[in-house]
Amino acid sequence: MQITSILAIYALFWVMSAFFLLPFGVKTHEEAGIDKIPGQAESAPADFRPGRLALRATVLAAFATSLFVLNYRYGWITVDDINLIGNPPEAEAVPN
Repeated sequence: MQITSILAIYALFWVMSAFFLLPFGVKTHEEAGIDKIPGQAESAPADFRPGRLALRATVLAAFATSLFVLNYRYGWITVDDINLIGNPPEAEAVPN
């Protein structure tokens, strides 16, 4: 596998990790005991830390990319392992 492919896969895993981690560790103003600003959404986070989110996404994406590359190299899980339907029946030859 080329390094550019690994970097592209890492970028995809990073974005997915960031979206996956967004709701974890977030408190609203009501949960934190802080007054809301007039017009503010009730679900708005009280203390959003994008740097912490980026760090967590980086670690999770590096782990997921490592597992992906190792699976690609050693073939632990293949397409045949996750084929739940089975192979399609062979197409019968139709006489002309």
